Amino acid sequence: MRADWLAQAQEAPLEPDLPIVDAHHHLWKLPHDTYLLDEFLADADPQRGGHNIVASVFAECAAMYRPDGPAELRSIGEVEFANGVGAQAASGVFGPVKACAAMFGSADLMLGDRVGAILDLHMARAPERYRGVRPIVCADPHGALDPWPSAPADMMESAAFRAGARELQLRGLSLDIWVFHHQLEQVAKLAAAAPDLTIVLDHIGTPLGMGWYEGRRDEVFAAWRAGLAAVAERPNVRLKLGGLNMHFNGFGWHERARPPTSDELVAANGPYYAAAIDLFGPARCMFESNFPMDKRACGYGVLWNAHKKMTAGFSADERRLMFHDVAVGTYRIEGLTSA
Repeated sequence: MRADWLAQAQEAPLEPDLPIVDAHHHLWKLPHDTYLLDEFLADADPQRGGHNIVASVFAECAAMYRPDGPAELRSIGEVEFANGVGAQAASGVFGPVKACAAMFGSADLMLGDRVGAILDLHMARAPERYRGVRPIVCADPHGALDPWPSAPADMMESAAFRAGARELQLRGLSLDIWVFHHQLEQVAKLAAAAPDLTIVLDHIGTPLGMGWYEGRRDEVFAAWRAGLAAVAERPNVRLKLGGLNMHFNGFGWHERARPPTSDELVAANGPYYAAAIDLFGPARCMFESNFPMDKRACGYGVLWNAHKKMTAGFSADERRLMFHDVAVGTYRIEGLTSA
């Protein structure tokens, strides 16, 4: 993925001993891109990249679905795939990183209580690593997702979706959720309606900056912060810090002749991270790489340097929470201990 371009901005790792759990990354093999265990470790292995990545969480991405059978069961293939990668990494043969030590898959919560049987099948395929699901709920009236399909605008408020969410809670599973900034109020309402369900808000709530939203950054920031404040009021929600450099966010890194440095990422992303941590507090925040999606914008080591720079003012205990402990506790990662 544009290796020569990324090579133009390489940095020595800051604080190379700080233990990190990468709380959100994908693995896939697509016609135009391959990012599997070898590629992830080329980025994350501390023996190669320098940052002390001790474990990671696999995030659903429609990878390795079964090619046939009932549509609602095809995502079992992704569970089996991620669990297999986790077993490979756990062997130690591939290095020290416990890649895919936990995972969340995909199941259609609009099936209501019928999704419970599918969740049971998922859990049976990966009992040591399966921790929840992420349904597709992103929607935008201005076409931010084009050409990808958009979810119904009222999906999270529907009785069927909430019945499906209850099936997660009954099994001790979590709900990862990715929305755009103008959907944050719906997340707050969902969290209020399901107070015993752990909800993980991905990608810092995705303040949009492309398409219709280009040139409206101050307006979007204000709306995003207000929505995020409503979500932060719900104690059952955790926040992922990352995923802020996709094309959706409008920084345009991928269009430049050179990739950004960590200082440039700090300048662009810093106000969002500062506001988010202020609202949620370090005890409910965890860092993610969102690779390889964010790899289209910056290098892995550069991104973690930026994360470290943006939290330099926090205490050692607060930083351990955000870089390690919150992810370990939320996803119940075995073999690692939260302080």
